[in-house]
Amino acid sequence: MSDELIVPLDELWGDELVPCTVAGDAVFLVRFGDEVRAYRDKCPHQGVPLSEGHLAGCVLTCRAHHHTFDLRSGRGENPAGVALVRYPVRIADGRVFVSRPPPATEATR
Repeated sequence: MSDELIVPLDELWGDELVPCTVAGDAVFLVRFGDEVRAYRDKCPHQGVPLSEGHLAGCVLTCRAHHHTFDLRSGRGENPAGVALVRYPVRIADGRVFVSRPPPATEATR
């Protein structure tokens, strides 16, 4: 899969959910220091955009039913046992690139 340039790193602030599109998929970015994570922008419970949720530290709360996710790992905290689909991120020359996850990961979407 090819990477898509999403944003210059210096335009991506910490504590901010940034919606974008990768290969036609709705995705959101979040920055923690020098690390950037990208996840599918869809709650596994009701499908609402997670980028419309509330971010407190590394915990994202879905606006619909207040499910919570640790964005450092993508794992659900409440309820446990669910996980977000993570997209590979590469940072090069001060730019953030994102690509689609491998097919095995996509099958869970």
